[in-house]
Formats: sequence, structure tokens, C-alpha cells
Amino acid sequence: MHAKRNDKPVSKTRKPVKLFVLDTNVLMHDPLSVFRFEEHDLFVPMMTLEELDANKKGMSEVARNARQASRLLDEIVSGSEESIQHGIELTGPSRELASGRLFLQTEAINGVLPASLPTSRADNQIIAVALHLRQEHPKRPVILVTKDINMRIKARALGLEAQDYFNDKVLEDTDLLYTGSLELPPNFWETHAKGLESWKKDGRTYYRVSGPLAPDLLVNEFVWQDGPQPLQAWVRAGGGKTAELETLIDYSHAKNAVWGITARNREQNFALNLLMNPEIDFVTLLGQAGTGKTLLTLAAGLAQTLESKRYSEIIITRVTVPVGEDIGFLPGTEEEKMTPWMGALEDNLDVLNKPSEEGDQAGYGGDWGRAATMDLIRSRIKVKSLNFMRGRTFINKFLIIDEAQNLTPKQMKTLITRAGPGTKVVCLGNIAQIDTPYLTEGSSGLTYVVDRFKGWGHSGHITLQRGERSRLADHAAEVL
Repeated sequence: MHAKRNDKPVSKTRKPVKLFVLDTNVLMHDPLSVFRFEEHDLFVPMMTLEELDANKKGMSEVARNARQASRLLDEIVSGSEESIQHGIELTGPSRELASGRLFLQTEAINGVLPASLPTSRADNQIIAVALHLRQEHPKRPVILVTKDINMRIKARALGLEAQDYFNDKVLEDTDLLYTGSLELPPNFWETHAKGLESWKKDGRTYYRVSGPLAPDLLVNEFVWQDGPQPLQAWVRAGGGKTAELETLIDYSHAKNAVWGITARNREQNFALNLLMNPEIDFVTLLGQAGTGKTLLTLAAGLAQTLESKRYSEIIITRVTVPVGEDIGFLPGTEEEKMTPWMGALEDNLDVLNKPSEEGDQAGYGGDWGRAATMDLIRSRIKVKSLNFMRGRTFINKFLIIDEAQNLTPKQMKTLITRAGPGTKVVCLGNIAQIDTPYLTEGSSGLTYVVDRFKGWGHSGHITLQRGERSRLADHAAEVL
């Protein structure tokens, strides 16, 4: 039958190879998933192919993935001399990423399901195939792989083993996600005093330390210590026997205000050091509602676009996933269609363009001055839709990707690779608020880039901890 490995007996020392039955949503989520099961065998039911066919039309990410999965399966099947019934070796097509075999359903499978389950449903037919395979191969673990929670519950209720597709998950537990900052232990200076070097350059203090913590410190990780001699610094060189620390610019002081904004807590100060540093090309800011992600980023963008002229303009994009029901088609240009999604931008611009405290006359020359400033700011901010990003290159731009937790790793790659020379990319998001179907905290594109970019010399990450919106918002975030 299909899943026999050329009738060779399995050796007693080696565990029997698992047989994974793939649901359609796994292939549509990650078309390369057929190469991600290492030495285990895969079985693709006819219904999975049927559903791939039904979802291939259109320009959505799902349709693109369905087409790519179909092309990949075609390459594997047509490029092999082996018969589909005995399974096709994946070692060659996967370039040795996988060493199992791929089986396709080659015969009709009937009558395994309980009478209460309608066989007209695609999910039930795939479960029936898995149950049939379990009967055919009682000694092999047969596992259904699907991203559909209800389908997993149904399969387990029928006594079948079912799993989520874990390969795209960067972390099992998002509590382990890199936060970007580390509190130094109270005895840090005693345990790292041997061979300590210190020097000053351009108004900053540098320390070179060696000791037990030095190998664990990542480049651009922030370290801090409270106490009689508080320290806020970041690691400029790490990962070896010694680590080099550099003290930070204090953005909580009014003299260092960025477009009138000062840091209200330690993490905001870390964030502004990343956002204002020209050496850092890629910044990720995580944090719940009200921690100041968008405000700090916009302030830094405006200061470097309009004051220091480091960037020619600010480009903002975000995923258009509505929280409630959609409001239908919107009239106007691309910018005008994106306006409802950009309420957060408008709110933050109002804060950044507020009248000065000593009275409006001193600040902007009355309402006229304020309106003129707003027009100047708006002329430098472009709002773009994600849908038209492919093939573009941004040169000398300050690119802000808002609500980045709703992006898949593939979309994230598409966006970040748009950056040309002199462009800074900032990703903002809250992984506790994901609105995209099938994306979880562990598989979000934002989690993916935070994990993959840590320790690179031109990127930085910080998780903002404290809400600064209002006492009402903070209390709501805690109790609701």
C-alpha cells in the first residue's frame, strides 16, 4: 500500500518513521512545508489537492501560496522516476533538508467515518484518510497536521493524533522572546572588575568588561542598573570573552527632546536611542496599547526628516485588517483610502503639533502657524498600502510598518527588503493583538524578525513595558 517503504522491514533499533497527513491550510500557510518534516513521511490526500485547486485564484497571499504549493508538488512528482504508490524520495527535491517520502492518495477510501459526520465536508474526508492509514499501518504513528483547531479537536475525538504545524513558530512560549534589555545584577562591577577598561569619547563613556555575563550580552542589547550610581548603557560589542558598553544619550532630559517629546521611562529612552542613531537601520518596538510606540517613532522620524534632513520623507504602511465588520469600498486615491486606517497617525500628529506651554503665540504664531506646520508635516508623510509594495525600492526614507504583528514572516520579508541605501525601517506592534487568521503570537512576522535580527550590529529591539497613555487606559489594560 501507499506508505510502505519498498517493503523493507524497519530495524528494531530504529523507531518507525512517522506518517504525517497534511491538511490544505498547512500548505497554504507555508508552501515549503513538505520539506520541513525531516526523516518522516508525508501523505497528501486527494481532498487537499482539491482544496488547493479551489483556492488558487486571486491575488491574495493565500492564493499565491496555493499556487506555489501546487507548483512544488508538480515539480516533485514529475521530476521523479519512482511510482507515487511507493512514495517519492524527498532528499533530492529538498536539497537534503528532508529524507522522508511523499505519498499521494492513489485510491478511493470509503466508510471509515462515524455515520454522524457528513462526508461531503472536506475536513471530514481528510480525517477519514488519516483513520484509514492508521488501520493500514497499525505499527506506525499516523499524525494529522492542520492549523484548523476544530479539525484537530474532531480528529482527537475520533482517537487520531493531530498536531498544529509548528515549524513556522519561532518560539513555543512568547515569554521567552528577546526583550532587548537586561538588568545587571547588583554585584556586576565586582564580578567583572578584572581587566576593566574605561574611556571617554564624544561625551560618552565606554567600558570594556570581561566576566561571566560578557559572552551572553548581544550587540545593541540595553543594560541598566538602578541604585546610588544608576547606569543605562548598550552593548556595542559582545558575544565573546569581553563586552564593550557605551552610555546612552538621556532623552528624558528636556535639552535632548525629540520634536518636543521626552522619554517618560527607561524603555522609551532606550527606544529613542535606537530611533535617533543613524547606524541602526532596523528597529523593532513591541509593547501593549499606550506605551508610546507610534508617538516616539513619529517624533524621531519628523526630527530627522525636517530638522536634520537625514531622510527625505516618512512612509507609513500598515496591514488593513479590520477589528469589526468591514465598512465597504472607500472612494478616493490610495492615500485617501488608507485614511481610516491611519487614525493613530492623526492622533499622534495632534500631540506632536500641540501649542507650546507658554501660550500659543510663543509656540507657532497662533492657529495660522499651527496649521502651516501641520501642512508642512503632512507633505513629508506618505501613507502607502501594503498591496503595492512588491518591486519598490525606498532610498533615504524613514519607513514605519505599523501593526506589524498582523504580517506573516513572508510579508515581513517582502517589506523589509524594500529598503535601499540610507533607509531606516521601524516595525511597531503588539503581539497580543493579532487579527489575521491562522497567525499566532509564536508565528507572527513580528516575532520572527525580533528573533532573527537580534545580535546584528545595525538593528535593535526594545519591548516597551509601561503604558503612558492615561490612568484610565492603564487600569483598563490590567483589569479587562
